[in-house]
Amino acid sequence: MPPTNPARRRALTDTAIRLLASSGVHGLTHRAVEKEADLPPGTASNYFRSREALLVAAAERIAELHHADTDRATERPATLVDLLTESLLTAATTLRDRYLAIFELQLEAARRPALAAALAGLRDTASQLTAGHHDKLGLAIPREKIPALIALYGGALFTLVTAPPGSVTRDVVQGVVQVMAYGSAGVPLPPAVPRG
Repeated sequence: MPPTNPARRRALTDTAIRLLASSGVHGLTHRAVEKEADLPPGTASNYFRSREALLVAAAERIAELHHADTDRATERPATLVDLLTESLLTAATTLRDRYLAIFELQLEAARRPALAAALAGLRDTASQLTAGHHDKLGLAIPREKIPALIALYGGALFTLVTAPPGSVTRDVVQGVVQVMAYGSAGVPLPPAVPRG
């Protein structure tokens, strides 16, 4: 049975996320995590018996961090455009490594059924949490539209996170989000709300 020190487990998965972003999935090994975290050999394998278990744990940690960020973001009133703009801008700049890591994991999941199953479960949870956030904010988005909105968000996220660092600005992100929210077929956009 793996050790139950939650702080050590989080430290290992956070290190795994950084390694996924910097070295890709092939650079993620138990030994690499231990070396990067300055821990003795065998520590990572005590917590994660296989490499696949380490990959799944990293995916779960990314989802946990993303949902915590989203929970905090929905504590203050916002329009859908403002909420998505802030989320995407932060993901593509401040939290870029986290999302580079999840894209590495998503590609690897095409070859690893256990990882694919874990990511599918995380997507189901994301849909439910997103619906709850929309309810909390009073957004009138039908439940059946949420998977499409998440797909659009994921595509925008990939494009922005993989863009050259420094090229992502608030205006760029807001333009993408307005098309996501209102379409591109001449649907009039609501007036801009001045930021204070």
